[in-house]
Amino acid sequence: MAITLTLTHRVTDEELLELSERNPEYQFERTARGELIVTPTSGQSGHREARLIRQLDMWADGEGHGLVLNATTGFKLPDGSFFVPDAAWVKRERWEALSAEQRDEILSISPDAAFEIRAKSSRPADLRHKMRAYLANGARIAILIDPYERTVEVYRPGREPQTHRDPSTFALDPELPGFILDLEPIFAS
Repeated sequence: MAITLTLTHRVTDEELLELSERNPEYQFERTARGELIVTPTSGQSGHREARLIRQLDMWADGEGHGLVLNATTGFKLPDGSFFVPDAAWVKRERWEALSAEQRDEILSISPDAAFEIRAKSSRPADLRHKMRAYLANGARIAILIDPYERTVEVYRPGREPQTHRDPSTFALDPELPGFILDLEPIFAS
């Protein structure tokens, strides 16, 4: 289960990196309010993330308009929160606008598309809050996949989230043109 800690001081980016290095079995994130979110990672979650990333990466290689980043990539969002989506996509021109040094640090941009896959230890309400935070900080789309409920929730700016029950595939046009997510390998894992 994810643990949210309210500390006596706001955890810095450097402290987040040090915590992550010292504790690789946990994922550390920070809310805009400065709360520290600690989540254990499981084999099942890692396997589902790999299946998602493989699909995204194959699409991104073919379409050439952006890059896929995995669940070790941290994003420091404009509101000060720090999140590590299970998978993310950034438009090529936004990536290329970053210096080589900026690319090799915590990214101080929002992903264009953020994906979260609910782990057994995750609370759906916390993940929904993250989806809204991604949008509030500039993401064009945020996708929450729940393999336990077999649902996909799609968040877009200025709209109510759309929930799709038990889809086998799902198109993410126009934000990810031509990308069709095959959910069966993720739900079946």
